[in-house]
Amino acid sequence: MRPGADLSQEYFAGLDYLLNEKVDEAIESFIRALEINSDTIPAHLALAKLFRRKGDVDRAIRMHQNLLARPDLTHDDSLRVQMALARDYYAVGLLDRAENLLLEIIRQKPPAKTRCNALSLLIKLYEKEGEWAQALLTADKMEPDEQREFRVELAHYCCELAQADIEAGDSRQARQYLKTAASYDDGQVRIFLLEARLEQQQARWRQAIKSFKKAHERDPLFIRETIAELQVCYAALDQSKDCVKYLKKLMAESPSTSAMLALAEQIRDQRGSYAAGSYITEELKKRPSVKGFNRLMDIHIGDTSSEDGDDGQNRLQVLRGLTGQLELSKPVYCCNSCGFSGRLLHWHCPTCKRWGTTRPIQGLEGE
Repeated sequence: MRPGADLSQEYFAGLDYLLNEKVDEAIESFIRALEINSDTIPAHLALAKLFRRKGDVDRAIRMHQNLLARPDLTHDDSLRVQMALARDYYAVGLLDRAENLLLEIIRQKPPAKTRCNALSLLIKLYEKEGEWAQALLTADKMEPDEQREFRVELAHYCCELAQADIEAGDSRQARQYLKTAASYDDGQVRIFLLEARLEQQQARWRQAIKSFKKAHERDPLFIRETIAELQVCYAALDQSKDCVKYLKKLMAESPSTSAMLALAEQIRDQRGSYAAGSYITEELKKRPSVKGFNRLMDIHIGDTSSEDGDDGQNRLQVLRGLTGQLELSKPVYCCNSCGFSGRLLHWHCPTCKRWGTTRPIQGLEGE
């Protein structure tokens, strides 16, 4: 059989193994292909990619560096190898090298697809470093269609910058970033939560209430993030009746444990503990939850009369301690993409690295 035919057979055999997720067999086929003809660029690139996938990034880097040293490398092949080498550097954490190489690729005015790939990886690199402003500037170099692929990420980068400005007291710049975030993706609930926080910071209570309500309209599951702050805003305006009216509206349209407990607090302030306990009991019959049950026990413990004696109160306190531990041991948020869960809200999932996929848990142990 002719060497060219042997090369073709080994190369395509490697591709077949790769498609069937047989990485070790694919590596062996590509190595044999290189033994037949060491000048085959596609086989080198495929083999180096497999090494990177298996975690042997140093070997992939050496292969790509050796390819770049070839004097007969065409311009297009050189760009392909440089992109592959940049991915190697990114994978192994050599971010400065990856950044410099990607910027060099862009300066060479590559074809549209290569330029888009380089800009995309550069955005991810700046994300990894927390360089949100640099990521936004890089995205501005993309074509509109290419940029839309990153709209969720870009909105969150703006939110990260806005959050930092809110903490620093720079309300003007924070508002500008939130406006830019909305231009990328106006459906992000985080934008309205930050907007409400900004309004609260400036004691603009009515505007804060409006923003909190918008956040709830965008995603009712985030009621946990809005309800306590809404009560603060209504209290600052001395509008308890309006607060109760809104809470009742929430319970009618999208009932949740957080809204139910907030309304129970209002009932307790106006009509006493017995009425609040009765309300919680009736709601728990419809939507049982650990958090609601614990609040009901708190009311009973506080209202236990002397006729019940110390034993009755002690038994309630022991039970409350056990159910309290159960509540504290359970996650509050869960990523819809990878299933990561925890008690803190991560807008950027620590596991799958996706933005905006973490949401409050529903059901008996949640809302």
